[in-house]
Amino acid sequence: MKLLFERSRPGRQECLIPACDVPAASFSPSVLRASAPRLPEISEIDLGRHYTELALQTHGVNKGFYPLGSCTMKYNPRINEEMAALPGFADIHPLQPAESAQGCLEVLFDAERLLCEITGMDGMTFQPAAGAHGEYTGLLLIRHYHQSRGDAARTKIIVPDSAHGTNPASATMAGFTVVSVPSNEKGGVDLEALRKAVGPDTAGLMLTNPNTLGLFDENILEITRIIHEAGGLCYYDGANLNAVMGHARPGDMGFDCVHLNLHKTFSTPHGGGGPGSGPVGCKAFLEPFLPSPRVCRKEDGSFGFATPEHTMGRVRSFYGNFLVVVRALTYILTLGRKGIPEASAMAVLNANYLMKKLSGHYDMAYDTLCMHEFVMTLEKLKNETGVSAMDVAKSLLDYGIHPPTMYFPLIVHEALMVEPTETESPETLDNAAEALLAILDKAKTDPAYLHGAPHRCPIGRPDEVRAARTPVLRYDFETAKEE
Repeated sequence: MKLLFERSRPGRQECLIPACDVPAASFSPSVLRASAPRLPEISEIDLGRHYTELALQTHGVNKGFYPLGSCTMKYNPRINEEMAALPGFADIHPLQPAESAQGCLEVLFDAERLLCEITGMDGMTFQPAAGAHGEYTGLLLIRHYHQSRGDAARTKIIVPDSAHGTNPASATMAGFTVVSVPSNEKGGVDLEALRKAVGPDTAGLMLTNPNTLGLFDENILEITRIIHEAGGLCYYDGANLNAVMGHARPGDMGFDCVHLNLHKTFSTPHGGGGPGSGPVGCKAFLEPFLPSPRVCRKEDGSFGFATPEHTMGRVRSFYGNFLVVVRALTYILTLGRKGIPEASAMAVLNANYLMKKLSGHYDMAYDTLCMHEFVMTLEKLKNETGVSAMDVAKSLLDYGIHPPTMYFPLIVHEALMVEPTETESPETLDNAAEALLAILDKAKTDPAYLHGAPHRCPIGRPDEVRAARTPVLRYDFETAKEE
């Protein structure tokens, strides 16, 4: 499709700007552009068609199945959007005095209370703007705690080899050295390796449970006990909370702090470069180090702000992405105490249902019941037919299905990680299974066809090496003029 710059024609416009009714402002030439920006000139109908065409070519949860493993691409209920669009929320300004924003402060207060109940924590901050930002904030909590005790020797964070890539990156950014521990034959943490890794330099452990293999670690209480006995703290990566919310709490597993991905577990929008939220919760002994300010309830019942005694300061401007929290709170209140555990139970049921339909055809990385997601290994298929996980993933696009996560976790060769989520119907899962089985049959009869997939999408298989090495990042006006 053509870009807006290619649709542009001199003199065309899509709106009429009324005459200026205030005095014109003047600026120093030193801060003015030497020439006007080259913005596209286009009619309203062409502009509308351009964005409609983009929307039609974009795959999202509202268009089709999106089983992206470890990312929980669940449906975002429309009621969440309606609540976030209420004028009292949408038109608020962060610099308003607290007495004029009591409803918004109550949202933050109630969301903190409910999320603490779900996670088994005592306090929470909504400042972090995304999951990885939450990881960083949680690690700063751990660092401030050890520093407050004069324990500067604790410089290492233990991370399982199946962890999300953001875990070691966040630990490094927070000033720690990362120690990787291997997985055992069941896909959980190798306890003996963990015991050897801990010591007086252990600051903490980063872990998600269920892990990125979709498995609940049966030794989780022993894992957190080992860390605590070594003097470290336990950090819970909340990426996979959607599998256990309402059934098991990180706080009861022995974790001291946790970050949540509101887009993964609590149905707020995911991706697209828009605002996110990665709130961080903690046990009471870590509350004094939380970012400031925090919302509190005053003696007269109104809401205001308080600064934790040993706060780390701000990790973001103001109070975080407020409207994302409105959406998450709406989701929690809509489902309620009964609906929250039902949602996670359905996520686990859907994953096991789809895994069962594919078992015996595709090789599973671990032949056991999974939680919210499962991992297939296509290593044998590639060795026998030359068809890779990438080929299967690209072929799914021809069936209107977004590919699952590819080549992750790294400890599984030719991995495809599938997470159906609780919001998909049995019919959708049946269609996905039929597509994957049809692709498997094609791999055995015509592997060359799969190497060229997708065949029915607006864009075919790109040259990924060329795209990575020589990316085209901006429109070339000079080349376009010559053409």
